[in-house]
This record gives sequence, structure tokens and C-alpha cells, in this order.
Amino acid sequence: MGIVIALIIFGLIVTIHEFGHFICAKLSGVKVLEFSVGMGPKLLQKRKGETAYSLRLLPVGGYCAMEGEDASGDDPRSFRNAKLWKRMLILVAGALMNFVLGMIMVVIVVSMFEVIPTNQVKGFYGVENEDGTTTYYSQSCQTGLRTNDVIVKMDGVSIYSFLDIDYIFATAKSDEHDLVVKREGKRVELPGVKFHNDQTGESMDFGFVTNEKNPLTITKCSGKVFMSMGHIIELSLKQIFTGKAKKEDVSGPVGVVSSINETTSEAESTGDAVFMLAYMTAMITINVGIFNLLPIPGLDGGRLLFCFIELIRRKPVKPEHEGYVHLAGMILLFGIMIFATFNDIMRLIHK
Repeated sequence: MGIVIALIIFGLIVTIHEFGHFICAKLSGVKVLEFSVGMGPKLLQKRKGETAYSLRLLPVGGYCAMEGEDASGDDPRSFRNAKLWKRMLILVAGALMNFVLGMIMVVIVVSMFEVIPTNQVKGFYGVENEDGTTTYYSQSCQTGLRTNDVIVKMDGVSIYSFLDIDYIFATAKSDEHDLVVKREGKRVELPGVKFHNDQTGESMDFGFVTNEKNPLTITKCSGKVFMSMGHIIELSLKQIFTGKAKKEDVSGPVGVVSSINETTSEAESTGDAVFMLAYMTAMITINVGIFNLLPIPGLDGGRLLFCFIELIRRKPVKPEHEGYVHLAGMILLFGIMIFATFNDIMRLIHK
């Protein structure tokens, strides 16, 4: 059941990405030859006007095929003959639709919170003594952090929501962090704050101030969580491209499917399963959106790069030359996908 859900999620994410290209191409007057949901052999196909709408066997993707997408032609409604700003908009539209889906999923996640968390420190863990004093288990309150501080930066990284703090705690090699907090309306730098709960051994040794749930707080928190997810993906990509991430940590579709399957099978209730699936869908679709905008040949971002080159040169790069670059990029991406899939399979074997 979990594998079926994972395939549906993948299909939804890719289909909505391609729908962004499709609807923007239609509105821009670019000729769309086929819009396909799924990949592989055709199950159903219906032609409406100039466009064929297909349902294919494998629910792991989809595509939007436009006239003249990879080669020049005489058709005035081909992709390459469209105005530059229209082409750029069509290329960006796929990622924008991923972000829209991500925001919807984040709103679902935040709406399921019992209370709405903030970045403000509520208090620290400890026990009250008989003489009225308090013995704190939290190291952070003894190394500079104070109640009501709003955490703005941590180790130079901007903090949008509690997710950023969780990510830094999960990936940092030290329990000491340099903070910037907002205290009584002023920004205060706190170097070398140590986070450690002496009772539990965890890094999270303080509580957050929370707000009551209402449309305003849900919307505000959803925006911050969305920014945090994008921020975390950005930091993760930087670690991968700079070689700071371990090669064993690189995961592909098989690993994601395995994670979704584990999530659905281990959920204690339907509500828990919906919460985790919405959270994972948000992370995956935002990841897809950001990754597709990277200036890597073969991706939308790579095509956008050639649009910017055309904007500067005042003339386009020859289609055959651009095609060679995108082909090389696709080969590289295919190699990375094989490597990630190999990692996923080995991880499953070890499990």
C-alpha cells in the first residue's frame, strides 16, 4: 500500500510540474503536441484540437511536449519562435507549480498542529528545589540564551522557523553554536551557546513560545515553514555539491519510495499518516522545484541559462549547440540517478 501511495505522490508532483509548463505554453500561444500523465506505453489517448492528452502505464512522471522545443523550425507557434519572456515564463512555470503544491501541503501540515510554534524561547528545562531555586538541566540558559529571546540566526544561517533549528541540531558536529537573537527589540550576538539537556542528552534544551491556532497564525507559520523547507533543501544541496555530504547519504527515488512506505506502515493512526505524507510531499515537491531551477544543462534552469545568454547576446545560441550541452547534462544527471539508486538498493539490502 505504501509503495502505491509513493507512486501516486511522485506522479502528482511530476504531473503538476508539467501542467505548469502546459498551461503557460497554452496561454502564451505555443503549440503543445502532447500532455502526458505517466510514462511508458499508452493506456489511453484523446486528441483535442492540436494537443494529444495521454494516460500512460507507469505513474512515475509525465511530460509536456511542445513544438520546436529542441530544434528550430518554421512554425511561428513553436517554442523557439516564441518571444524570449514567454519562453522564460514557460520554463519557470513548472517549478512555480511545485511551490504552489508545496505551500498547500505545508498549510495542511501546520493546520494539524495543536498549537502554532514560533522562534521565541519560552523557557528551559529544570526542577524547582525546596528552597525556591531552580536547578536547570539546560546548558543554553547557562551560556547566554534567555527567556523571550527570538532566535534570528544560528551559525550564520538565517532562522525562519523551528525546522531550521532542528536541521542545524541534526547536522552539526558540535553542540556549541553562535547565535543572533532579538532581545527586547535589539539584535544581540551570543557566541558559543551550548545546547544540551543534561537529563535527556538531547540538543533541544528549551521550549518555544506557541500561539493559538487561527487562520492568521496558520498562514503566517505556513509561510515560515515553507521558507524553512526551501532553506533546508538549499543547505543540503550545497553540502552535496561541495562534497561535505557523505556519498552514502545521497538518495534517489527508490530511497524516497522506501521512506514513504515506512512512514505509512509505521503510522499509529490515519491522522499521523496524513501528517507525515503531507510533510514529505511538501519537502519532495519543493525539492523538485528548486532542483529544476538549478543552472544545470538538461534541467529547466539550464534552459533558462541559455535564455539569459540570449538576452545578453541579443541572439540565441544555435539549437544544435544548445542541444549538445543539454545532452551532456542529461547523461550526467542519469549517472547521478544511477549512483543514487545504487545507494538506495544497498541501504535496503543492509536493512
